[in-house]
This record gives sequence, structure tokens and C-alpha cells, in this order.
Amino acid sequence: MQSLDGQPARLEIHDISWDPISAAKGEYRHFMQKEIFEQARSLTDTIRGRVDFSAGEVYLEDMHLTAERARSFNRAVIVACGTSAYSGLVGKFMLEKIARIPVEVDYGSEFRYRDPIIDERTLIVAITQSGETVDTLAAMEEGREKGAYLCSIVNVIGSQAARMSDGVVYMHCGPEIGVASTKAFTSSLVDQYLLALYLAQLRDSIGPVARQALVDDLARLPELAGRLLDPHDNALYEELAEQFHRYRNFLYLGRGVNYPIALEGALKLKEISYIHAEGYPAGEMKHGPIALIDREMPVVTLAPQDNVYDKMVSQVEQVKARSGIVIAVATEGDEFIRSRADHVIPIPAAPPLLTPVLAVMPLQRLAYEIAVRRGADVDQPRNLAKSVTVE
Repeated sequence: MQSLDGQPARLEIHDISWDPISAAKGEYRHFMQKEIFEQARSLTDTIRGRVDFSAGEVYLEDMHLTAERARSFNRAVIVACGTSAYSGLVGKFMLEKIARIPVEVDYGSEFRYRDPIIDERTLIVAITQSGETVDTLAAMEEGREKGAYLCSIVNVIGSQAARMSDGVVYMHCGPEIGVASTKAFTSSLVDQYLLALYLAQLRDSIGPVARQALVDDLARLPELAGRLLDPHDNALYEELAEQFHRYRNFLYLGRGVNYPIALEGALKLKEISYIHAEGYPAGEMKHGPIALIDREMPVVTLAPQDNVYDKMVSQVEQVKARSGIVIAVATEGDEFIRSRADHVIPIPAAPPLLTPVLAVMPLQRLAYEIAVRRGADVDQPRNLAKSVTVE
């Protein structure tokens, strides 16, 4: 192969460790089901080799970022589309809380059309599973032309997004065959957590004691995910699917760092079951959506025991006061929320910034079981493609 000047081109060789077994359904009915239950492993693979748990430090060698450049950033902009954009909304909490960098989240499809104000002190974080999403690539090109530092969080080695970037954080979740993203979503959440810790180290934005605590929190995550993803414990989801698969509308409510999970839960239901669903900030319900609440509108609430727990309980009570049906994703052992909601899906207690990783998994399983009960093509939903490569 020749380069543009006629000289032999030296091509970089990439070793991709994906094996044929990872692209087969095996014992599972659909790829999406398999990928949901692979998440404990994919989270482990995302963390493996990047964290020194004894020293409380994170290593992202492909970021190629110096401490001087990291300290120069005065803001970050996360650009992404679809599920990845909702991941970025969670990442905003992580980057601001840990790295102390102001963060904006923008759709790749909108970013370049408003002449965004960015310069060499801007960190752009592009999230794209395939690395080929055309709108996200266009947003990255806009950032490069204006001098921003480009970082991509991507799953596919050698993809266009990875090649365009100054630094890359690979998802390490293996091939994702199902069109509706599951394990790539949770891996990208953990990648943003790692990125936030990495930037915090370079910028000295948090002390070693606080950083060690955050690293320790991460160490427990795959085990918690494994507890939550027992494929033999599916009766609750099958019962919910049987009860709710004929409903035509759902409302998902979340607050704080779990508001994006409400958006993602609603998107999953729309994508694969073709039921209309809307994600909403719980505090905004009384500013309009509360008018929709009745016996025909199931409401899924994200209500773990965190700093906004009392507020979420209040939302549950408001829905019940209007004859609504509540499905609550709540912390294990929370009997109070069980006395208020019609149905409870328990998740293990986890640190606030990592709770979204666990909270989304029941919503993936619920959407999957409802779609199967409706007879939908789960892996290849109508009108959708795995990677959107045209505008």
C-alpha cells in the first residue's frame, strides 16, 4: 500500500482480542439478552489494568495527556447521540464532582450548527460505541478545527473516532450485536468515571484520601452487578411483562444523577417494544406531565436511597394520589418504598455516582421482557441501525 506521495505506507497493526464465541448467542434467546447478562464481566474488563487499587490511581495510557494540558482545561463538552448522550449526562455529574471541571452535554447532531464557543482550553469528550456515528464525528471535527483537545470513549479499535482523537478511552466491553445498547452504555459510564479520576489526578482537584475512596467504590461494582444480573432470577420481570405489555404509554422519572437513567430506560422501551415512553426529571412532573397520570399510565421511578430519596418518595405519593401505577427501582431492603409503590425492583446499595450503572440494568431487563412478550424483533428493531453513518 502506498501513501499519497507514492512512498510505502506503514500501517499500524491493532490486536483485537474479540473471539468468535463472543459473537454467538449461545444459550440465550437474543443477543440483547446475552449482552445484558454479560455486564458484570464487561465492567470487570473495563476496569482491568487501569486501576491501582492499593495506590488509588488510574492509568489511561491512550489518553496521551500531560498534567499541564489537563490543568489548562476550563471546561469540557460531551458530544454524543442517542444512548451515548444519556451516558454523557451521567458523565457530567462524574466529571464535575470528581475532576471539578464545568461540563456541557450536547447532541452531536446539533453541536456544529450553532457555532459553539470552544478553544484550546476545551476538552471535548465524544462517546460512540461504533466510533463511526456521523453526527458525533462531525462534532469532533468542529472541535478539532477550533483547537479543542479531542477525547473519544469508543468500543471499536481503529474506528474513525479513535483515529481522529488526541486521546482514547476504550470501552473494552467486547462486540455488542444487539441494536439497542446495553453493556456499551454501562461500560461508557465506568469509562467516564475513570476519566474523571484520571483528570483529578493530573489536576490535583481532589486529595489522595478522597481519590482512594472513589477507587475503592469502583472495586465493588462488578460484584454488585453480578448479584443483580442473576439469569435464574427472572420471575419478577416476566410477571411485570405479563401485566404491562399491553399498555401504550409509560412515564419514567428520575432525579439528579439518575434522571439520565430515566431517559435511557424510556428509550430502551421505545426502541425494542414500540411502546411510547417518556423520561422526565421527577421535579418537573408537576409542571405538566402530571396531567397525564391515570390508571393507563404506568410510572417507573428511580428511587434509590440517595440524597434526593425523600423527593422521589414524594413523587411516588403524588402519582398514587392520582390513581397511577408505580414501578419503583429502589434499594434492597427498602420497606418504606415498598409500602408506597405497586411494584418494586430492588438493586444493591451503591455509592451515588455509581448507582446509575446498577439502576439501568433492571430497566434493560424490563424493556427486554416486555418486547419479547409483545413478539417484537428484539435484536433488530424496525427502522433502527446499530451505527448511524448518514445524517
